[in-house]
Amino acid sequence: MKMTVVTVCFNAIKHLEEAMASVLEMDWSDIEYLVIDGGSTDGTIELIRRRAQCDPRIVWLSEPDQGIADAMNKGLARATGDVVAFLHADDRYLGCDVLRRVARAMAANPDALWLTGGVREIDGSGALLRNIDVRRFSRRRLLRNNIILHPATFVRREAFARVGCFNSDLRFAMDYDLWLRLARLCPPIELHDLLVDFRVHAGSLSSANQRAALEEEYQVRRRYLRSPLSRAGHAIYHRWRTSRIAGCG
Repeated sequence: MKMTVVTVCFNAIKHLEEAMASVLEMDWSDIEYLVIDGGSTDGTIELIRRRAQCDPRIVWLSEPDQGIADAMNKGLARATGDVVAFLHADDRYLGCDVLRRVARAMAANPDALWLTGGVREIDGSGALLRNIDVRRFSRRRLLRNNIILHPATFVRREAFARVGCFNSDLRFAMDYDLWLRLARLCPPIELHDLLVDFRVHAGSLSSANQRAALEEEYQVRRRYLRSPLSRAGHAIYHRWRTSRIAGCG
């Protein structure tokens, strides 16, 4: 099973080295690592280039984007793995066996399209704040609140062909919007392991814009509650596919 990990970044020199190392030190051999940079100017590009010269598993690009969702979609358009995960530049995997545990769980559940686990919250310096175990899943609970932990979630690439990519019209709740579409197909595998160190600090987009993030999540929830069949995901997917075919990523 080939695993694709996508890291999107912009001026991320402070923590990117840790994130990259946590991927490249995995004991799972079949890895594709995509690093999508938004045109950094702080030394991030030099770091990526240096690591890529030493490791052929790294595929990267640096160009302006239209936000995090757009950057993640660029990664999706280039992914060739059976399973895709997104590890942001200030997070890191917890141990070299994370991808192996995920791959084995998904191989044991071939009908499952996605998997989610727990995270360990850390502060900007890496000190432990709290452990968050995987939340018990139900679609009803998901409609009440975003109970899925993004960096500890892994999705089969074929699932994106069925539900679409990230909604680039959203700035904060693009992951929540995707989980709601995936939940229509099947529940995720619940892996009761802590998979990721999730860094909480003032510089992160969601932390710095907490009120706006909550408002956008509320609007996404309202849309799905009002329209159970939600044609939005299909429209997003067809728009993404058209762009991909045209070579836009």
